[in-house]
Amino acid sequence: MIDLISLFSIALTFFIVAVSPGPATLSNAVVAMHQGRKAGLIYGTGLACGLAFWGLIAASGMGVVLQSSVYLLSFLKVLGGLYLLWLAFLSVRSAWRPNPENAVTTIKKNWFLQGLIVNLSNPKAVLAWMAALSVGLNPNAGIFSIAIATGVCMAAGLLVYVLYSILFSVGGIMYAYRRFRRWIDGVVAGLFTLAGIGLIRSSFAEQS
Repeated sequence: MIDLISLFSIALTFFIVAVSPGPATLSNAVVAMHQGRKAGLIYGTGLACGLAFWGLIAASGMGVVLQSSVYLLSFLKVLGGLYLLWLAFLSVRSAWRPNPENAVTTIKKNWFLQGLIVNLSNPKAVLAWMAALSVGLNPNAGIFSIAIATGVCMAAGLLVYVLYSILFSVGGIMYAYRRFRRWIDGVVAGLFTLAGIGLIRSSFAEQS
């Protein structure tokens, strides 16, 4: 049975990894700033579910298999990189449009699905899960302990996206975004581009 100290160490490690700036948290912030708290929370829930999927992969042992399968991991990274580049393109298009209602974050088809896709397209999340679970679990940890630790990390991931949605939907921040929307969308496009190219480059580096 996992003890509380180990469980806290796992949760804290995962929270720190999840809260750090990245494609998921960046897009969550932009959605919350542009569309408000409700959209941000729905989008964040999708992100959390995508993150949870990779948690189940890691906890079931498939994460080790995925990491050892160079070609499969590379293929997933290329797909994830292409999706990030697509988000970058949408952000650039948004920055050039005078009407903020046409921004990338106003695609209202399905906020949850958009968030889900962002994290499903990032297989590097398996590394974060494996790192967090390895902090407090020993090689002899039972299924019950692994399940508890995974559940706590899922809750920590959801908490991160909830906090982002609440923080960046505050009136003053939303006003600042609307005022400097073009600059912000331009920076976001650059960051998405760097993340996408970095993910694709890492996939080819692993095959060399």
